[in-house]
Amino acid sequence: MELTGLSLATVVLFLPMVGMIILLFLREEQARNIRLVALGTSIVTFLFSLVLWAQFDPNNTSLQFVQQTPWIPSLNISYYVGIDGLSLFLVILTTFITPIAILISWRAHVFEERGRQKLYYIFMLLLEWAMIGVFIAQDLILFYLFWEVTLVPMYFMIGIWGSEQRVYAAVKFFLYTMAGSLLMLVAILYLGLTAGTFAQPEIVQMMQSGQLVLPLDGVFSTQSLLFLAFFIAFAIKVPVWPFHSWLPDAHVQAPTAASVILAAVLLKMGSYGMIRFNLQLFPDASVDWAPFVAVLAVIGIIYGAWVSYAQTDMKKLVAYTSVSHMGFVVLGIFAMASASINGSILQMLNHGISTGGLFLIVGMLYERRHTRQMSAYGGLWATAPLLGGIALVIALSSMGMPGTNGFVGEFTILLGSVGSPLTGVVFTLLAATGVILAAIYILAFFQKVFMGEVKHEENRSLPKLHWTELAVLVPIVIMILWIGLAPNTFIAPMDPSVNALVQEVQPAETEIAQLP
Repeated sequence: MELTGLSLATVVLFLPMVGMIILLFLREEQARNIRLVALGTSIVTFLFSLVLWAQFDPNNTSLQFVQQTPWIPSLNISYYVGIDGLSLFLVILTTFITPIAILISWRAHVFEERGRQKLYYIFMLLLEWAMIGVFIAQDLILFYLFWEVTLVPMYFMIGIWGSEQRVYAAVKFFLYTMAGSLLMLVAILYLGLTAGTFAQPEIVQMMQSGQLVLPLDGVFSTQSLLFLAFFIAFAIKVPVWPFHSWLPDAHVQAPTAASVILAAVLLKMGSYGMIRFNLQLFPDASVDWAPFVAVLAVIGIIYGAWVSYAQTDMKKLVAYTSVSHMGFVVLGIFAMASASINGSILQMLNHGISTGGLFLIVGMLYERRHTRQMSAYGGLWATAPLLGGIALVIALSSMGMPGTNGFVGEFTILLGSVGSPLTGVVFTLLAATGVILAAIYILAFFQKVFMGEVKHEENRSLPKLHWTELAVLVPIVIMILWIGLAPNTFIAPMDPSVNALVQEVQPAETEIAQLP
């Protein structure tokens, strides 16, 4: 589709920049106008992303809404964007979560202490622009640019508006991600200069036609090293155990909106990168390394669940659940079966919605009581029944209750994993224990916070949910039930692209499966 000479993907990408420019001309004291412009921009961006979905042809496995324009012709670097079934719903997840994060920030008390709302919302829109760019960029240099830009607004959002140890958490987040990114940059430069182009689809075509051969003859072969350079960068972002230690600090210290975006979208950049780049660019190395990655994924599933149960801080508990849930996503990706990859992409959406919802609940409680300790609560089901009811739906989703989105994603991943020669029954059984552990820590969390007797008098008179809080929670609940009850609405558009991807790596996978 062309719109005034621009592809619809480009329009969706640059709408947040329009809002940023408007915000630059507003004065700091125009707080209401600043909030309205930020929210209005994010809502318009979301509506345009729905047009992407409406006009997306699921039977076309090629890139759609493509725009390719020379950027640095001397180096064959171009502005190259497009969307397929692998990225469509991640773009929509980004545009869905951003207005929720902006709206929940309207009543944040942190602005009373540190102000600078204008800068805060500029960073929010800059972050949305960069996240959309990551999911639609098809040129490796362009992808790397967007990837790095996401660090800047999140770094400042944690460092300026975070909690007591916000500077430490912000620096740790930045350094961890930057370290992985440098490895990826070296691999990108080598790959692009060797191929003569940085356009990822063109590199894939060259490899499939035999024009570009990346040797794979051991751990230190060219393809294996390139695979590891990309994988480590993505594993840090996911985060895969043992690259996860930056995550709890970042989540605990970040303001609520930043925690929501971090869990819902930023972590998905890593798992998306594994699908888009590791599997497509290095299919043979992906097969070779799949058992090793599966070990890390299973350890993450069990470790994340175990550590979550031990937490007394609600936000830290929810943070560690991401290590466990994203372990399922990584396992599904490297099982390299159609069902498991479909499940992984769906679980990316599910985790973003459910864990984002849990961070919203924790943030609302913190705004009322200014503590994240579970011991400070108890009995909220009686004193705040509406909040408790919504929290129950989100909690059931996070533990994978049938009828919710969490069940569909995890079940599909396990279904694909158990039949894959790269993972098989053992890895799948070990991963399935994470489902049981999730029920344990989620029910323990809900019991301590919402059930039982009211132990503290402050909890008897908690303020009712504000309309802005209901406005962000209701869409979360709707999505939980929609995906849980009608998952094919989301699986059908991505399935052809996933099948095409699996066919590209299937010959190597079959060869491995036939080894004695």
